[in-house]
Amino acid sequence: MAKRFFDVFPSLQVEGDMKNLLTETEVTKVGMNHERDHLRVYLSSTRLIHKKDIRQLESAIAQQIFKGRMMQVKVIEKYHLSEQYTPEKLLDLYRDSILEELKDYSLMEYNLLRTAKMEFTSESHMLLTLENTIIAQTRSHEIVEFLEKVICERCGLDLAVELAYEEPKESKYKKNSDLQIQFEIKNIMKKVHIRNDDGESVPAVAEGGAEAVSDGTTTSGGTGGNATTNTVSSAKNAAKPAEHAGKTAENGEKGKKEFKRRFEGGGFKKSDNPDVIYGRDFEDEPIAIEKIVGEMGEVTIRCQVMTLETREIRNEKTIVIMSVTDFTDSIVLKIFTRNDQLQELLDGGLAKGAFLKIKGVTTIDKFDSELTIGSVVGIKKIADFTSTRADTSPEKRVELHCHTKMSDMDGVSDVKDIVKRAMKWGHKAIAITDHGDVQAFPDANHAVPPDSDFKIIYGVEAYLVDDLKDIIVDSKGQSLNDSYVVFDLETTGLSPDKNKIIEIGAVKVVDGAITERFSTFVNPEVPIPYNIEQLTSIKDDMVLDAPRIEEILPEFMKFCEGTVMVAHNAEFDTGFIRKNCERMGLPFDFTIADTVALARILLPQLNRFKLDTVAKAVGVSLDHHHRAVDDAACTAEIFVKFIEMLHERGMETLDDVNQMGATSPELVKKLKSHHAIILATNDIGRINLYRLVSMSHLTYFHKTPRVPKSEFVKYREGLLLGSACEAGELYHAILDGRPEEEILRLVKFYDYLEIQPIGNNSFMLRDEKSAINSVEELQDINRRIVKLGETFNKLVVATCDVHFLDPEDEVYRRIIMAGKGFKDADDQAPLFLRTTEEMLKEFEYLGSTKAEEVVITNPGKIADMCEKIAPVRPDKCPPVIENSDQMLRDICYTKAHSMYGEELPSIVKERLDRELNSIISNGYAVMYIIAQKLVWKSNEDGYLVGSRGSVGSSFAATMSGITEVNPLQAHYRCAYCKYSDFDSPEVKAFSGRSGCDMPDKICPVCGKKLVKDGFDIPFETFLGFKGNKEPDIDLNFSGEYQSKAHAYCEVIFGYGQTFRAGTIGTLADKTAFGYIKNYYEERGVHKRNCEIDRIVQGCVGVRRTTGQHPGGIVVLPVGEEINTFTPVQHPANDMTTATVTTHFDYHSIDHNLLKLDILGHDDPTMIRMLQDLTGIDPTTIPLDDESVMSLFKNTSALGVTPDDIHGIPLGCLGIPEFGTDFAMQMVIDAKPQEFSDLIRISGLSHGTDVWLGNAQTLIEQGLATISTAICTRDDIMIYLIQKGLDSEQSFTIMESVRKGKGLKEEWKTEMRAHDVPEWYIDSCLKIKYMFPKAHAAAYVMMAWRIAYCKVYYPLAYYAAYFSIRATGFNYEIMCQGKERLEYFYKDYTRRKDSLSKKEQDTYRDMKIVQEMYARGFDFTPIDVYRAKPDRFQVIDGKLMPALNTIDGMGDNAAIAVAEAAKDGKFLSKDDFRQRTKATKTVIDLMADLGLLGELPESNQLSLFDFA
Repeated sequence: MAKRFFDVFPSLQVEGDMKNLLTETEVTKVGMNHERDHLRVYLSSTRLIHKKDIRQLESAIAQQIFKGRMMQVKVIEKYHLSEQYTPEKLLDLYRDSILEELKDYSLMEYNLLRTAKMEFTSESHMLLTLENTIIAQTRSHEIVEFLEKVICERCGLDLAVELAYEEPKESKYKKNSDLQIQFEIKNIMKKVHIRNDDGESVPAVAEGGAEAVSDGTTTSGGTGGNATTNTVSSAKNAAKPAEHAGKTAENGEKGKKEFKRRFEGGGFKKSDNPDVIYGRDFEDEPIAIEKIVGEMGEVTIRCQVMTLETREIRNEKTIVIMSVTDFTDSIVLKIFTRNDQLQELLDGGLAKGAFLKIKGVTTIDKFDSELTIGSVVGIKKIADFTSTRADTSPEKRVELHCHTKMSDMDGVSDVKDIVKRAMKWGHKAIAITDHGDVQAFPDANHAVPPDSDFKIIYGVEAYLVDDLKDIIVDSKGQSLNDSYVVFDLETTGLSPDKNKIIEIGAVKVVDGAITERFSTFVNPEVPIPYNIEQLTSIKDDMVLDAPRIEEILPEFMKFCEGTVMVAHNAEFDTGFIRKNCERMGLPFDFTIADTVALARILLPQLNRFKLDTVAKAVGVSLDHHHRAVDDAACTAEIFVKFIEMLHERGMETLDDVNQMGATSPELVKKLKSHHAIILATNDIGRINLYRLVSMSHLTYFHKTPRVPKSEFVKYREGLLLGSACEAGELYHAILDGRPEEEILRLVKFYDYLEIQPIGNNSFMLRDEKSAINSVEELQDINRRIVKLGETFNKLVVATCDVHFLDPEDEVYRRIIMAGKGFKDADDQAPLFLRTTEEMLKEFEYLGSTKAEEVVITNPGKIADMCEKIAPVRPDKCPPVIENSDQMLRDICYTKAHSMYGEELPSIVKERLDRELNSIISNGYAVMYIIAQKLVWKSNEDGYLVGSRGSVGSSFAATMSGITEVNPLQAHYRCAYCKYSDFDSPEVKAFSGRSGCDMPDKICPVCGKKLVKDGFDIPFETFLGFKGNKEPDIDLNFSGEYQSKAHAYCEVIFGYGQTFRAGTIGTLADKTAFGYIKNYYEERGVHKRNCEIDRIVQGCVGVRRTTGQHPGGIVVLPVGEEINTFTPVQHPANDMTTATVTTHFDYHSIDHNLLKLDILGHDDPTMIRMLQDLTGIDPTTIPLDDESVMSLFKNTSALGVTPDDIHGIPLGCLGIPEFGTDFAMQMVIDAKPQEFSDLIRISGLSHGTDVWLGNAQTLIEQGLATISTAICTRDDIMIYLIQKGLDSEQSFTIMESVRKGKGLKEEWKTEMRAHDVPEWYIDSCLKIKYMFPKAHAAAYVMMAWRIAYCKVYYPLAYYAAYFSIRATGFNYEIMCQGKERLEYFYKDYTRRKDSLSKKEQDTYRDMKIVQEMYARGFDFTPIDVYRAKPDRFQVIDGKLMPALNTIDGMGDNAAIAVAEAAKDGKFLSKDDFRQRTKATKTVIDLMADLGLLGELPESNQLSLFDFA
């Protein structure tokens, strides 16, 4: 007796449509064999179930019901289909399933049937025509038997199959020409022949049979390094690869022991073969690394070295660790060698990138539990075994549709690699067309050598929105009160060409009221698909007796006569009516109104415009959605309400409605977008392209940057528009069966049409909802596009839609797409860059002549239409401030005279004149004036500004107030009588040091105390000796003032003239590693870390988002347009922010436009708070205070001993630049004695590879001191000049070393010739980055002022530090007394190595709090009525913490509490919660800490309160 499927298998988990299908399916029988390892399930269903779904069902039953057992499940189906099915209709729907089933049975028969022709001569008779081959003659009867069994027995239909044969046709595809064949032969001969000593050409046979393939793919190398290897032995090896490739697990241990016996002691090389670089020679065949899955004993692999590192271990040995790959997988290899043999091993060819053949023993590494190869028997060099594709066609194609890593997490190839490949293949151009952005342009430009003729065509794949269509199509000015027919259809699918109408429902509306109804089923004469039945509840038996469309359509058209037709998403419904009218020869000339288009205008607050959403918005009920009659009635009611709304807006006719629907950004954001290619043909086009990209990001961005057609039309000059891929509107229109006039309208709008390889669109064949059922249908769409091109004289081009460079690179895109949540990520289309031959082969179905036209000729014509242009302007465009040159001179000299008197000392005048002449002659005066205005404004508003970089090297910068650092040599000056001393012996003794370190001195003229000034920094560090180094003025504003400084830029330059410097955020190593690891784990695949690391390299650099430089402002000169330089956008496309950034990364345009670095920093903020708390002017703080200096030597100035503060030996904890463990250790090692030493330590701490392993070691060895070691970049130039080197050369060497580029050999020779010691040269070679002395001096001056307050104003210092720098301060841990803090400190110390980032911050701040307690200071409890949200206060000699120090209370919550407290006392905890919106957790914690006093739980009174 039959049972419902889920009665038999109640626990089986099945998803989606399959679950619904099985719900209606019966199980008629279940059988099992005697061995109980084969199960047969017999199904009976009224609905077809595709074979791939049956296969998945078999797998699900085996895995879920018989989990852990070996069970083979076979499902046998029998169908009871409706009368709509005939054998012909069945084959239309079930052909793929039949082929899939036959493929499992016989691949030969599958191929015969796949290429066969099927013609029905009557309903139950089919003529099956096969190619006349011996195989077809012998196997055809089995095919007939199979078909009759499926169609007749399984599906219950009658069919007789008659066989016929036809002669096979020749392939249309031909080689390009005899020239191409000769080219290929030459290429092959070049690859397989070498020259012997006599100059004769002889074949080079390598292991594995190196060969060259004539289809454009050349395979080099093989696996052997010995050119004389006998091919017979290779064949023997190939016969039994497993025997040679890997020993069995049983003798693996034996292999290890034998190896140890053979190779204990002795040298590392045991062969005379020059290719052997380690161990002995061997001839074993390699095994693919992906086949190495466990400890298999000895294996032989061929590989390329990805990474190589050496680690010295005990007993004078070194371990060499290599990650190697054969591109099927990767593995780690370890070799142990003696230290004295290491260099010979590395020199012999063991290097990153080398191709090697290796024999060793597989073993599980005991350190990381990964499978590795150790106990290496031998390593030998081999040739490159990787395959490379070449384009050998004499005439080359041009790719016009190419995506790079900048294409929004979609493309995975670097633009430079793409350009280099196209150039290598001999292509004359390539188009870069990323999705919606043009950020790859600068790198593409840099990839082409200046002298090359190769052309980059700059373009974009835009998201084009058709906003040119009227809301009312073919309006004839009808009144809103005219007659309307509101109708809806139900169909068997989405394509008017292929699918059928199954129901028509319509309602007539006259004068705003419903007057008549029309409703009928239509017999489609084909089975209704299951998903349509599920959607509409219309079944085959409901339409069997209904009239056919030929009968009903004339009636419906008569019903509509003289009316305006209205539908929801009218394109769909009218498309079916129009197509059927066309078939039947009926006229169709109606005005069409679409309620979706009307809803976009009248209901702009909606994000979706589906019928049920719109109905709900206007208060109309929809009871039976997806039934034509009900949907039509609902749409009619909606339309009636829309007419009322239109009347309210003063509309009277349909023409009025069209005028109302003029394009607006909000409308564009809600319209459907399609892909389109826009190419710039010249520089005007480039600028217009940038304008469109800017608009698409600033005005029309909604999920994607959209380009309205109306805007494109405005800026069409210099641009070409291509129809793009299957996501383009032309392809979609053809696919959806749009009316011919609509397709013609689209074709006319484009400049050229695009077709792509069938594989790009084969995803449609896998989509059950798609109307495409065969490759032939995809080819037909391309044929139609070609025909349209011919008809309308439009060039048709074949493109690849490149998303990765080579076929094997699809893995990177697959992983990224899976990480983004795409379910079909594993079914990657072949979107790689094809050669000309590959594309000609792809389009051979068009005929060889047409294929050559679309692949070679037409793309070449498009390329020729595009000029060779640069994506960024070459000229420099600094902003203009009128009279800036004279203004700078006046400011500088006014300040100089105020400091040094009316008659300037010669050294001051000479330095100032030299600098100003250099600055002004090179056009940099405007930069100084801009910086001066910003700094003066900040100082005026009460905030100091710290200079960054080398600007402090400029005396003109000091005199104009940009920096506090005076770069003149150490000197005395009198602030009263203007006396100065630059030349006395005691001043000269401080050459190279800071003036503040000189002893105090009284002015010999007026008796006042002299000012000690100067840091001795050369101007040339800033602008170079020729004044031609590009200056960069970076300024550190207070973090809380930074936004005001940015706003002031707009005041200086004018609205719309400043932009934030844009940045591009790409996929980083760690994120990519996570994507890849998750991808394989989700699929149950284990990949070794070294293989993940290999794949990571293909994923990193893919664009994820855009952002902004933390302080960079790009200034546009007045009169210039930003789009001539770069498009602009919002950072991260955040449409809620007013901030606008450059679209290009700012480095791409920093040679064109001035970039100001207006950065936010904590030091100026902290100094401002200290000034507010103490009342002292920070600029008056002396830089020679001995107590402050003592902080960097001991703790005496704090009045504590190291024992009081857990052994910390210095008092500089919490001082910027010097307060970290690393910096304090540096201070301890360097033993600074004066301010100058602190500057040098700051330089060391900010450099890379300047201290550790460099200056630190030199100081320990006694070769250098803190005064003579290289600490800042200036040191190098000054030292080399002192040694006698040319000043310009000294500057060049400094610039090279400070950027980590090292020393050229000729520089080393010159340095040695001038007695520069070897330790100094070695030190230069190690440096990766160096800090300028001026920057270090500015930082230390700020730090010193803070340190001064720590000594003399301790409570103010701690209040400022905890408010601004203490990111981990915790009230509960730190403010409940010293003992409680000690408890937590010990706990954190014990867990020091495993602390989270937040706990690390708390641990750091604990040390400062301990120091404060040790100095005798304490906290006062938080008073919710007096405490500030984020600032500590000094109250009655104690510190009151800020509200945001309470765990769980963020900055916003703290502000809310402070604001609520201003409104009066809190009555209860409930009152506190309601007024502050604080969470229950925070309130409970505050109550536990006693911060809420005796507040009751609620405001309610109890009778007991009066007792």
